[in-house]
Amino acid sequence: MNGSIWISAGLLAGILLAIPGRCQAVDKVSQWHVYEIELIGDVEHDRLPLEVEAEVLLTAPSGRERSVPAFWDGGRSWRARVAPGETGRWHWASRCAAEPGLDGASGQFDCAAADADDLVTRGPLRVAEDGRHFEHPDGTPFFWLADTAWNGALRAAEADWAEYLDLRREQGFSAIQFVTTQWRGWPEAQVYDDADGQLDVNVEQFRRLDRMLAAVNEHGLVAAPVMLWTLTERDPGQTLSEENAIALCRYMVARWGAYNVAWLLGGDGRYQDTVERWQRLGRAVFGEDHDRPVTMHPCGSSWVGEWFGGEPWFDFLGYQSGHGLPEKTSRWIAQGPPAKGWRDLPVPIINLEPNYEGHPAYSSEHVISALDVRRAAWLSLLSTPTAGVTYGTNPIWVWAEEVGTAPGHGNLKDIPPWREGLETEGIGGMTALRQIVDGLQWWRLRPAQELLAAQPGSEDARNIIAVAITDERDLLVAYAPGGGEIVLKAEDLPTGAVWRDPRDASAIPATGDGGRFTAPDERDWLLVLTR
Repeated sequence: MNGSIWISAGLLAGILLAIPGRCQAVDKVSQWHVYEIELIGDVEHDRLPLEVEAEVLLTAPSGRERSVPAFWDGGRSWRARVAPGETGRWHWASRCAAEPGLDGASGQFDCAAADADDLVTRGPLRVAEDGRHFEHPDGTPFFWLADTAWNGALRAAEADWAEYLDLRREQGFSAIQFVTTQWRGWPEAQVYDDADGQLDVNVEQFRRLDRMLAAVNEHGLVAAPVMLWTLTERDPGQTLSEENAIALCRYMVARWGAYNVAWLLGGDGRYQDTVERWQRLGRAVFGEDHDRPVTMHPCGSSWVGEWFGGEPWFDFLGYQSGHGLPEKTSRWIAQGPPAKGWRDLPVPIINLEPNYEGHPAYSSEHVISALDVRRAAWLSLLSTPTAGVTYGTNPIWVWAEEVGTAPGHGNLKDIPPWREGLETEGIGGMTALRQIVDGLQWWRLRPAQELLAAQPGSEDARNIIAVAITDERDLLVAYAPGGGEIVLKAEDLPTGAVWRDPRDASAIPATGDGGRFTAPDERDWLLVLTR
């Protein structure tokens, strides 16, 4: 598989190890790639056996031990997956109290340093020491630029999915957000069943999702699966009992926890009335000992920091500014909860669903433009410590093959087929955004609205200027949605000045007299000051 190594430690290897005098075959895997261990149980199960819990104890070359859950994969087949971070000889042994055939199997494999430098070989995401952005285990900062392909993994043909992922990587994206279970947007995807109150899983659907999720990593992107969409009473987050929701999410973690993933436990939820339920879900599924970042994806214009910020499993704060009118959205981001609340939450903060390009604004005939998309993205990046942002457009999240109404969204009609969402003006702005931030030490930026001597957005929020600066005051970035003047308090500011065009990342020298900088025209511009 492209960029990933899959090896199964199956029965043949076990037989070879057990025969005296036979050469012991040792599997090999590259560092941080997924290694799969196969176990064969005594019992042929015809549905998910929740009463059987199996795990594999792993011993690293350093002697450190950890266990990973095994998952049922149909019939007598069980599997465990791990992405080894240490090079050298690993040993493993299975444990299961409920089924003797799954207990006491053992094996070993060798992990070698990877011979490539890509997302997989750099290792999974973790929160950086400053608590404000993501990084890889080697300390390389990771900028989150995601696309929302909510229905993509459920609906796309695998070849189409690969084409889409390849292009998004070329365009500068670094993550893909998608839904993994049936939901209002695509109820036909029967990934699980609980009609009789007992949870069961569709193994064939999960095997397909294995391939779709693995493909995200293989194309150099982080997978950000939504585990339980939960906006309406028809969505899994509401229809599943707490017990079954926990069991289903644990099953997903067992299948996909070895990949480079960032978990979105809940999707599009109004959590204010069910906070304690979701807190219990997070604790039961992830607890304190988990090694992939976790967050919640809330509904539009809601902030969940006060509910989940203190939870041991809650690693970064995702919010959704939503699809409102530009002036309302701008004010909510730049002067509302994100701008006011970030100091109380020492975690990465990311707008996981800004306004979608081409989406009709709430209760309005206004259609969200590429300018609206750029405005929401840059305001989001500069109104909290910079960590990343997400993009979206209807053809991609719906993932339809022909023009039609979005499933479960009767107000969204005449949505174009997915291919028309591959290259748009808004995506061009995201590519430019990535090119600009890649040339800056963006992870050191902190909001600094106090440096503005004048705020043209006081009257019209569409023109709100956002400013961020590093603690060392050697880098300042300001975004002016309506061009015009950016007037800064000229005290110990960096002196190297350039205008960056957020449409194509091109640069124009900037001059400022007493902290007053005039944009090249009345379009949106980014001012970058460096020392």
